[in-house]
This record gives sequence, C-alpha cells and structure tokens, in this order.
Amino acid sequence: MTLLRRTFIKGAAGTAALLVLLPVPVSATTLNPDVAAALDDILDGRTAQETGIEIDAPTVAENGAQVPLTIRVDSPMTAEDHVTAIHILATQNPAPGIGSFHLTPHLTRAEVFTRIRLAEAQEFLVLAELSDGRVLQAAARANVSLGGCAT
Repeated sequence: MTLLRRTFIKGAAGTAALLVLLPVPVSATTLNPDVAAALDDILDGRTAQETGIEIDAPTVAENGAQVPLTIRVDSPMTAEDHVTAIHILATQNPAPGIGSFHLTPHLTRAEVFTRIRLAEAQEFLVLAELSDGRVLQAAARANVSLGGCAT
C-alpha cells in the first residue's frame, strides 16, 4: 500500500478537526469542589448520558476573554420532546458557571452561540436538560494563549 502525500494531509486535517468533537472524559472525583457542586446542582441526582451534544469551539484560543462556542443538541424540539436548558461549566475558572440557556419547544432547533471567558487551558462541560427529565453531557478542551479571567 502506498501512502500519497495528499491522502496523508487529508487524513491529518480530518483528525485535527475531530479533536474538538471527541468527548473528554470527566470524572466527578477529579473536579474541584466548586465545579462538582455546580454539576450536582444541575444533575439533581440524575445520571448524565454522553451523547447527543455537538460542541464547536477552537482547540486553541488566542484570547481567553473571547472564546467562541456553539452548542447543538440533537432534539426534535416538539412539545413532547425538547431541550429545556443548556448549561456550560468551565473546570478551571474562578467561577465555574459560564451560563445557562433556557429553551422552549417553540424553537426550531436546540442551538446556542456565545463567547466565553476562560482563565487558562481547560476542559468545559456542557449539559443539556430534556423535557423527559434526562440529562445529556459533553466536554471539550480549549487551550488558551492569553487568559481572560482574573483570579
């Protein structure tokens, strides 16, 4: 089998693009107490499933004060089956709660866009609450060249 330069470059580029979308395993035992408390408040005794959330964020952010973030949740957004809330937590920020978005079934899709502040390179968690009581979870890592939060 001969590996052509073009094939190698296309494969390498595809791998680099997937880094943001691959789930980052997050264990409650490795989280700092503030993040663990925020996570417990959102979960309220439920177990999160690691499926159904797509995170679009840069793997390297030049400025931690403005990291663009788009979150899409796979949902039909009907009255019977819709996303009720999307929460974002940063694992290393002085205040872990980045934001919460409350959605209704009147939206055509469960998608939010924001710019977040990150103090340093870290993982951030996204949790989506569904109308049937389930919680979906995803995580991604962003490397920050210049921190955006004062400690």
